[in-house]
This record gives sequence, structure tokens and C-alpha cells, in this order.
Amino acid sequence: MLRFIVRRLLQLVPILLGLSLLLFTWLRLLPGGPAQAALGERATPEDIERYNQVFGLDQPIWVQYLKFLGRAVQLDFGNSSRTGRPVTTEFLERFPGTIELTVFAMVFAIGLGIPLGYLAARKHGSWIDSTSVIGSLLGVAIPVFFLAYLLRVVFAVDLGWLPGSGRQSVRIDATHVTNFYVLDGLLTREWDAALDALLHLVLPGIALGTIPLAIIVRITRAAVLDVVNEDYVRTANAKGLATATVRRRHIIRNALLPVSTTIGLQTGLLLSGAVLTETVFAFGGVGSALKDAIDLRDYSILQGFILILAVVYVLVNLLVDVSYGLLDPRVRVK
Repeated sequence: MLRFIVRRLLQLVPILLGLSLLLFTWLRLLPGGPAQAALGERATPEDIERYNQVFGLDQPIWVQYLKFLGRAVQLDFGNSSRTGRPVTTEFLERFPGTIELTVFAMVFAIGLGIPLGYLAARKHGSWIDSTSVIGSLLGVAIPVFFLAYLLRVVFAVDLGWLPGSGRQSVRIDATHVTNFYVLDGLLTREWDAALDALLHLVLPGIALGTIPLAIIVRITRAAVLDVVNEDYVRTANAKGLATATVRRRHIIRNALLPVSTTIGLQTGLLLSGAVLTETVFAFGGVGSALKDAIDLRDYSILQGFILILAVVYVLVNLLVDVSYGLLDPRVRVK
């Protein structure tokens, strides 16, 4: 298993190099360029030329790329043209919010998706099965931004049951230690702050978790239907094993392999930034930061955030591959 992990880590190097090259080239081909974004619309040609000389943007593109790689290895992506703060600092402040939102969305999706998918498979051909299939199709088909707006208008604006924006209410004087607001409230025993932060996760978490929920239901249903018809399941039933034992040891465990793949990929996607959901709820994670960076042409934020998120995504995929061997000894790599 250790050799497999090392080999996969080495395979990630050319992937990240290729991505960094594409990202570096794409950002420099955008209208205006980094100098225009940093100096503003009123910058004169002399100002732009001076800026390019100071920051080495007048050098050959391959020289700029090698310097960019050298700084990226040190997690130095420059400063934001909007706030003047280091990009890494901005990311570390924003990413905990996205992690909290992703965890809530995936707990919602997994907690409902796997039981519903299993129930649909066990009741194959019944109205429960048909309802789950139709519901999963609707979950995938409904645009995230539309569902987010709908949830916000109904439950935050009209009914006033849940907060509709931000990560925490302004009236809460909370102590932020880790920037994980729920965790901070628990660590400092500020229970009202922890509850308030948790309530702020409900609406965006449901909106964000709807598509993963629908996908997990479909994958779980299909996987369970395949496993139920296997010879070892029929043999276990014929031997008179308890239904709970057959379900736990033979059906659910063997059906978890494709489900775990889906969960891992969906988690990686959500960690990459839920731009639409975070924008609708003004959540303050990396998704809304990327949206603001695109609007304001903050190239340093775009470059740094996208590259760091790419690393996060490929590492999540590595964890998914490793989980194969843990869940199913038949595919365990030595």
C-alpha cells in the first residue's frame, strides 16, 4: 500500500505542472494583463511599463513561469491587488468556511443518500423505488443557484426560520481561533456562537448537497441491486444467516466501493469552491472570493486559489484510491 501511495504521489507531479502551466498562460492572455489589473483602468502606458519592469513581466514567458513555480513551491503567490494582503493569508482565512460548508453538505448528502438508495434497491419496482429515481433526477436537474435562491427566499426571507447570508450573525461577539466558526464556538464554549454558525450552514449546505445527494442515491441503488444478485449473497441467505448480518457484511460493504468513489469526487468538487452557492448566501468562502477576483481581475488571487484548490482536489482523489483497498480486499494494492 505504501508503494502504491508513493507512486500515485509521483504521478501527481506532471499533472500539477501541466495545470500550473495552463493556468499561468491563461491568466496572462486575459484582457488587460496583471499590470492593468493592479494599477487600475486609469494607468498610463508608462505606468504599465514601469510595473512590468519592476515585477519582471517584461521578461520571456518561460522565465516568468520558472519564477512563478519557484514562488509557488514556497506558497508565495504574491499579494492581492484588491486588499494588498498575501494570497496565502487570504486563502487560509477563506478556506475554513468552505470546508465547514462542504462537510455539512456531504453529511446531509451521505446521511440521506445511502439509506434512501439502499431502501430503493430493496424495494425495487415499488413506488418507493420510483419516487427515489424521480427525486434523484430532479435533484441533478435543478440548477444550484435557483435552488439556493428558492431556499433563501422561502426559509430566510418569508418565514424567517434560518439566516440567509454570511457565516455568523453580526450580533454575535464570537472569538475566532481557527476560523472554523462552529469549532471555535465549541472550543471557547460560546454555545450561542456555535449554534448560530451551524444555523448559517443549513440553507447553503442543503443547496450545495442536493446534487451529491441525488448522485449518491442513484449510485447506491445501482450498486446494491448488483450485489444483491451475487452468488455469495444468495449463499449467505441459504445458510440461514441473520438478515442484519447479510446486509452489513455482504451487501452494504461490497456496495460501498462505487459509492465511496462518488463521495470522494463530490467532496473534492465542493472543496474546490461552491461559487454560485457562496455568492447567493454571501458566505465568505473561497468560492465567493474567486467570484470577486474574476470581477475585479485580481490575478494573484485567481492564480493562487485555483492552484491550491487543484492540489486539494488531486489529494482527495488520492485518498479515494487508497480507500479502495481498505473497503474491498480484492482490489488492495501491495
